[in-house]
Amino acid sequence: MATIEECRAALEKLSENMQRAEGDVRAAAALDRSVSCHITDLDVTFVGRMADRRIHVHDTLQGPPREKAEIRLAMAGDDLVALVDGELHFAKAWGSGRVKLHAGLRDLMLLRKLL
Repeated sequence: MATIEECRAALEKLSENMQRAEGDVRAAAALDRSVSCHITDLDVTFVGRMADRRIHVHDTLQGPPREKAEIRLAMAGDDLVALVDGELHFAKAWGSGRVKLHAGLRDLMLLRKLL
């Protein structure tokens, strides 16, 4: 099971990948939205903002998100690490329910290019 530190490092790596994005992925990375990522097996939530082609984590909270972010992810810590490392395909994980993503329809269309 991934630790809180490994999950935070995975979010940082995703943020670094977003900085280097090009083409359609660059447009998705340029969104300015509140974001939360609930790590279900650790029952912690990283909250912050996606802006300037980065994910800025402002806080780590115990339990599920307290406020409804514009982009909300929920998954096990191992799945987050595997997604960022390219070992788990987002579409398959989302389709099987391993990863949950909630966002507005327009944002979902853009995020599919990023994830």
